[in-house]
Amino acid sequence: MRDFVRDFQNYLINETPSGVPAIFHEEAITGLAAKGATVYPQQLGVACSWNPELATVKTEQTAEVMRSVGATLALSPMVDLIRTAHWPRIEESYGEDGYLSAAMGVAFVEGLQKNGLKDGVAACTKHFLGYGGGSSLTWKEIFEEVLMPHEAMIRLADCKVLMTSYGRFRSEQAVSSDTLLNKILRGYLEFDGLVVSDYGAVGHSSQKGNPEILKQRAIEALVAGNDIELPSNNCYKFLPELIKDGLIDEQYFEKAVKRSLMLKARLGLLSTDRKLYTNGDLDLDCPQYRKTSYDLACQSIVLLKNNGVLSGKHKKIALVGPNANTYWCMLGDYTYQSMQAFWWGGKIDPENPKIISVYDALKPKLGENFTLGYERGCDWSATNETAIIREGDPRTERLNMMLMESSDPTNWKAAIKLASESDVVIAALGENPTLCGEARQRKGIRLPGDQERFLKELIATGKPVVLMMFGGRPQVIDEVEAGCAAILQAWYPGEEGGNAVADILLGNVNPSGKLCVSYPKTESEELYCYNNGVSQEKIAYPFGFGLSYTSFEYSGMNVPATAQTTDDFIEISCRVKNTGMREGVEIVQLYLSPESSQSLKPIQLKGFARVNLKPGESKRVSFKVSPQQMAYYVNGKWTIADGAYKFKIGASSSDIRLESSCQLIGKELQMEHRNVLFAVQDIQP
Repeated sequence: MRDFVRDFQNYLINETPSGVPAIFHEEAITGLAAKGATVYPQQLGVACSWNPELATVKTEQTAEVMRSVGATLALSPMVDLIRTAHWPRIEESYGEDGYLSAAMGVAFVEGLQKNGLKDGVAACTKHFLGYGGGSSLTWKEIFEEVLMPHEAMIRLADCKVLMTSYGRFRSEQAVSSDTLLNKILRGYLEFDGLVVSDYGAVGHSSQKGNPEILKQRAIEALVAGNDIELPSNNCYKFLPELIKDGLIDEQYFEKAVKRSLMLKARLGLLSTDRKLYTNGDLDLDCPQYRKTSYDLACQSIVLLKNNGVLSGKHKKIALVGPNANTYWCMLGDYTYQSMQAFWWGGKIDPENPKIISVYDALKPKLGENFTLGYERGCDWSATNETAIIREGDPRTERLNMMLMESSDPTNWKAAIKLASESDVVIAALGENPTLCGEARQRKGIRLPGDQERFLKELIATGKPVVLMMFGGRPQVIDEVEAGCAAILQAWYPGEEGGNAVADILLGNVNPSGKLCVSYPKTESEELYCYNNGVSQEKIAYPFGFGLSYTSFEYSGMNVPATAQTTDDFIEISCRVKNTGMREGVEIVQLYLSPESSQSLKPIQLKGFARVNLKPGESKRVSFKVSPQQMAYYVNGKWTIADGAYKFKIGASSSDIRLESSCQLIGKELQMEHRNVLFAVQDIQP
């Protein structure tokens, strides 16, 4: 790939009249999506780490790898707010909350762009706007929540590329929406960067091959401000003809060209000392990168239940399930491996990079005092679990091939027998990339296929069962939850996922992940988010929830009784203590609830901090919250209103440990924009 980039860029620079090099783009949500490159955890898992600093390290490393092969634009990250686990691309998101998604999105951009594009890679915020279930919301919800991640990445992290979506925004196609691209993006957000379409979105709703309709789509998209048609110019190839015939003003073409050239200038591609690629041997998966992938995987895994079974006292272990000895459950959508198999129909090399399964990781870590038995037991699913994409589409057959592909025998009875003869059972279940991702649709969101029945039979043996779930979404487990001794959600944890899972199971690592989504109890397809005050009858585990092998105590909350609407910030603090026997990390979450106003949601995240504590140690955590974070959007303005507000500090959105009220006084303020989006946190002894 690097050699191709080198040859092509040399041709463009030396053998074309303009001498302008090209921008090569790649997918990068789990690292560079190329053979041999490090595979980091999928974004849904990264958000469960609540660790923007480590997420920034991940994309700094991704930028190094991308630059080395000649790529200067990442079509990432995806910051759509997803509020239903049924949406097949939920795994690519940072979850349901605008604040957390914005914080993780800013971290992604800052790492990738390296505080300046000349040595970094341009990030692309997508999808604009409301893709995945947000386009029918009110203007208030759009500006306060759905737009927030894009706004933060553009205003605070200087993101210079934006991708529209396939969908519609109200009455307009998003890719040609004057409302989105001119009024909101270029107007309200003052975006001066490049707009690119999602693949094929310009002509997405057109009759295939009808040139007159394709021409009309080209006119609509370019005039609205969509600068680049990706991946090829099915519609924009008609622009010279349309300009010549006077059907489109050349000024729109000029603007698009200039924006493209501006991005190239910002990337340093037009300078004499430009860095187009790296010569010599390339190392796309060095130990430092693998260490980051491992750390992120450890921090992304969420412990949902634990009755003490994960104590190391059980010596005879049964490892069963379709995700026990496979690399597929480590890899989400838009990894190279998933793209290679699904989009291109190619074979996968799990050794390049090395992708570690749970079985391969557990064997050397257990030691002589333990025995490990393994049986696959059941398949991931049935071949009819996924919907046909289109009649005759070859990807349908590829899905079925990936779904059933395993070199291990599948012996249900042998797995149950092994479980009954062991001290503890680890059931590695859930999804693989055939069951979640773009253009893939599952029938329901329970454990796929016969996995739930298999799990019930494991529980019936009477042996303690540890449910280890992999996948790209929360999966409904209401009928088996009570029978499990422990439950962990690992998502798609990347190439080091096996080691991360094994170390948490064995107690070598204390889990610290907290949910970035409300975990559903039912298969209802309605949209839900914790900030609407979702009924607990529908939620198994709330937003922000996650257990540890230790315990934490909250005390000493300080909140000023009054504050001014004009204040720079309001300081809220508390003390957190590790009251258990192990070192651990607590993710302290700050929420805001209105007491005298109905203009804000019942509860909203306004800050968070990862606090590392040794046994018996305590630290003071403080948050400086701007009154601008308490503003609401109405009639095209942001309003800071006086009144009573309650600040809440807790271990999750429903596990509030401390709360105290603050009376905001002074004149009501109105603003065109919010200049402060995030609280500033500080941790002291």
